[in-house]
Amino acid sequence: MASGFSEFQASVRRQDGTAIIEMSGVMDSSAEQALNSAYAEATSLPSERLLLNFADVDYINSTGIALIVGVLAQARKAHLPLVTAGLSEHYQEIFKITRLADFMSIYPDESTALAAV
Repeated sequence: MASGFSEFQASVRRQDGTAIIEMSGVMDSSAEQALNSAYAEATSLPSERLLLNFADVDYINSTGIALIVGVLAQARKAHLPLVTAGLSEHYQEIFKITRLADFMSIYPDESTALAAV
């Protein structure tokens, strides 16, 4: 893990029919178990949509992008709309380049995302 960055953590909460996965730290191969556990918890009860909150994520490497693709695939299979919030401009651009943005709405922050959905 890069110096100055913290270990990946994910927690789940619900608000207005939305399951929210709040993430922090470095999203790399070490994030897989925590992210998959959070996804399982988020989808354990019916929700209208899933929000991935990246506001406190320090860094996402290519493995982290692959983990996001995995969550997207699971959500699409479950017919669960997926939205994101809190991505830095850098990662918003990466989501556009990799075409992840074609499959999920990207909002600047959680309150904007919740108001839009």
